Amino acid sequence: MNPISTIMSQPLAYRLWQAPFAERKFAPILAHNDLRRALRILDIGCGPGTNTRHFSGADYLGIDLNERYIRDAQRRHHCRFLVADATNFIPSAGDHFDFILVNSFLHHIDVPLARRLLSNLSSLLTDDGHVHILELVLPESASVARFLAHLDRGEFSRPLEEWRRMFADSFDSVIFEPYDLTAFGVPLWKMVYFKGRKKA
Repeated sequence: MNPISTIMSQPLAYRLWQAPFAERKFAPILAHNDLRRALRILDIGCGPGTNTRHFSGADYLGIDLNERYIRDAQRRHHCRFLVADATNFIPSAGDHFDFILVNSFLHHIDVPLARRLLSNLSSLLTDDGHVHILELVLPESASVARFLAHLDRGEFSRPLEEWRRMFADSFDSVIFEPYDLTAFGVPLWKMVYFKGRKKA
């Protein structure tokens, strides 16, 4: 594990790093959805509960492979958290979710794993449920944004059209919306918000 990953594996360091832009990253979900209507939430790669507070009162399950993150989330939030590998996660029999969140996770795994995960998540959705994906977009050309994207620890950030194709393989698209992520008014990098439902 490189030094940056080692530091970021600590819950406090991760929360401090996310603090300036976590809400801006989440903003498209708030703009397009009434979270009060979300009943059963599965938060994939939940970290130390970065977005948990948005789902108070709902039946929430956050999973992450980092045990430190999960312990920190359990200490700070009154929700269910589980140490689990999202790429092969199998919930309790019959468990389905109407709101599945995948926030900045897919750029940490390669294409075969990402496709397997998305296919699995489709099977975990209720018939009227949606998956909500926030992902880092790799700029096509060399730029400050491309440099910053490479600093984000994930080795598999992808161009916008590659994300579009990957999401479309597992879900029918409801929203596919690129947006700029900023901190203190300064553009950092491009993101994309995808909302999808089970294929018809």
